[in-house]
Amino acid sequence: MIPNRLKKGDTIGLIAPSRPIDKEDLDIINNSILLMESSGFKVKFATNALSNTLGYGTTAKEKAQDINEMFANSEVKAIFCVSGGFNSNITFDYLDYDIIKINPKIICGFSDSTSILNVIYSKTNLVTFHGPTFKALTSWQTGYGHEEVMKRFVEGGLALGKADDEFKTIQEGKAEGILVGGNLSLVNQMAVGKYSIDFTDKILFLEELFLETPPELVSNYLYHMKQNGVFDKIKGIWLGNYDGSISLERILLDTLEGQYKFPIIKSNNFGHIDKKTVIPIGTMAKIDTSSDVKIELLENCVN
Repeated sequence: MIPNRLKKGDTIGLIAPSRPIDKEDLDIINNSILLMESSGFKVKFATNALSNTLGYGTTAKEKAQDINEMFANSEVKAIFCVSGGFNSNITFDYLDYDIIKINPKIICGFSDSTSILNVIYSKTNLVTFHGPTFKALTSWQTGYGHEEVMKRFVEGGLALGKADDEFKTIQEGKAEGILVGGNLSLVNQMAVGKYSIDFTDKILFLEELFLETPPELVSNYLYHMKQNGVFDKIKGIWLGNYDGSISLERILLDTLEGQYKFPIIKSNNFGHIDKKTVIPIGTMAKIDTSSDVKIELLENCVN
């Protein structure tokens, strides 16, 4: 199930399912509002988006209420998570997946938003989007994220990144599968349990923030996923940004120990970096390490 693309005059809804919004955030968010208004869109905050009920954010029910209401609101055509944080998973029990199913629309974010994006796809089959948070549209020093949003959501473009983005082969091969993934720490949390991701025949994309996740913790996450059969199920891996002194690909290969033959590619055009390719979760893609285009979408992700 794919959402409709954005048109000039449409309203974008803002939710804050992770950390609370502070004054410093608002200054940047206002810049993003001006940017999107100048691009032809209206912006609407969810009921609880600017609240801080608990002192470390709003309650699980308040966060879920905002998501449910934004999907139910016919005026809102796309939803952006305002910023990242740590606990968007607290919404899972209170999301109205039936409301989401009958009101399919764009929802976009990255980092902690990984949880919501994957659970919504898992529960509803709605394609969701790993891309800039609303704050990230103007909090980085380039316009890459905004350009990606316009390309994917307005023009319906299928290219994953830009022509001059560098991709390298870590392990050769060809594979087709549905894209799932995002931030490694969040994907790891969803490797098992009630709200686990179905990794069967998927292409898994992963990125991580070095400032919060040193190499030994990356190793912890990857081994936990290995121990729970994730790498036995997937068709391929696409690695994104990780600015550690030891590369993400090296830690992954140390974990895999040569036991898996699926293709692995690496690029620096998604994650905690100014380059934020909009990646559709739930869309069929192909990796071909022998091709100049290492990864491509095989189907539309917006109507």
